[in-house]
Amino acid sequence: MMRTRVGIICGGPSTEHAVSLISAVNIVAAIDRARFEVIVIGVDDNGGWHHYPPDAFVTDANDPARIALQPSTNRLHLNPGATSGVLIDSASGQAIDPIDVFFPIIHGTSGEDGGLQGLLRWLNTPFVGTDIAGSAMAMDKDIAKRLLSAAGLATAPYRALSHADSANADFDALAEQLGTPLFIKPANQGSSVGVSRVTSKTAFKPALDNALALDHKVLVETAVTGREIECAVLGNEHPEVSGCGEIVLTDGFYSYETKYLDAEAAGVVVPADLPENVAETVRNVAATAFKALNLAGLARVDVFVTSDERVIVNEVNTLPGFTPISMYPKLFEHAGIGYEALVTRLIEQACTRFSATATP
Repeated sequence: MMRTRVGIICGGPSTEHAVSLISAVNIVAAIDRARFEVIVIGVDDNGGWHHYPPDAFVTDANDPARIALQPSTNRLHLNPGATSGVLIDSASGQAIDPIDVFFPIIHGTSGEDGGLQGLLRWLNTPFVGTDIAGSAMAMDKDIAKRLLSAAGLATAPYRALSHADSANADFDALAEQLGTPLFIKPANQGSSVGVSRVTSKTAFKPALDNALALDHKVLVETAVTGREIECAVLGNEHPEVSGCGEIVLTDGFYSYETKYLDAEAAGVVVPADLPENVAETVRNVAATAFKALNLAGLARVDVFVTSDERVIVNEVNTLPGFTPISMYPKLFEHAGIGYEALVTRLIEQACTRFSATATP
């Protein structure tokens, strides 16, 4: 039987380069090699594409602080519009064997904001995950909040500020409107990159500048007091929603370092200890958010559950992590869908969706 050739795209120029590599290592380890032939496409910090064998594409695979792509001269060029061989080896000038389906796992900007999805559209090849518009809308926290609110879902109150707005931003006025502490975050970043918790006027301007260094637009948001609960979603038109998991922090908030570099700073509890009616509400909110943002394939929906059992959407991640401690695969593993089966279903659903929408 001919194996389906899967191109796993990882790395990239975003601040989440290392996390992407860790996710890719885990996907490669889990994929069913009897059904799928794997090629890894590592994207370097400058955006260059390189092809690797699946078992030798990173150094320091077990160290999140040091993991990196192997040095490579196997540079790829893209050939949009080709009927076969859309990826060209730059050294030989020859097309590499055709990719049947791409599995992009580049987190953050360039990878899950619609940019990479647009490029894959040009290559006219199936790919795992949400298409261009849904990716862009979910990535932009301002736009996502507007769509989620229109769908009847609760989100934290906020103000969106541009670079121009920031010059006149006043901490006292924002604190009066939104309360304190405030969270300041780039509109288009993931994994809590550039996020600051601000309790004073002194800390406000540095936090704002820090966020604006990463994006042209930032959110100043009310801090929500509640339990941090996450749900995983899998599917296309009729998505399956997992049970609930909880992030339990020992201190501070769920920062990038807490998620990936400090194993002692947070715990992942699956399943979350919630009343059945609250867990069902969270699952319904996750399904509604998935559809409201026009998502496909996979997503992780993060919410707060307050002491009076209100469910407030924090954010929706269209390419959640597949690291050893990532909530997305853990939630489906608890639901009886193991890592290998989960990867298989994501690939199959990508092919199904492409077949239903491809131009004859």
